[in-house]
Amino acid sequence: MNAALASVTEPWQPLTVATMNDYDVRVVRTHGEFIRHSHPETDELFLVLKGSLTIRLDDSDVVLAPGQLFVVPRGTPHQPVSAEGAEVLLVEPSTTVNTGDTPSALTAERRVR
Repeated sequence: MNAALASVTEPWQPLTVATMNDYDVRVVRTHGEFIRHSHPETDELFLVLKGSLTIRLDDSDVVLAPGQLFVVPRGTPHQPVSAEGAEVLLVEPSTTVNTGDTPSALTAERRVR
């Protein structure tokens, strides 16, 4: 996992490190604010490996420290934010686009290690 994270140099550019059934296990570096978006077809799991990540929701913020996880329910608008940066593991269907229903300059191609 450390080698995979070392190869991720740009924030918000996930890298698939494993596939299980039709799901990807992805690692990503975060820094600053990501685009607000949702995934109408799927839940999304965030597990913080290092640093701190805030997930802004309509009615509250979820603040995650290393070892903590949160599942964003399908269709829920959310915005990941990390002022100092974080290393995060994501679990989501292999077809899931990182920007969900809100394509932008931060939309990343699926990369597999």
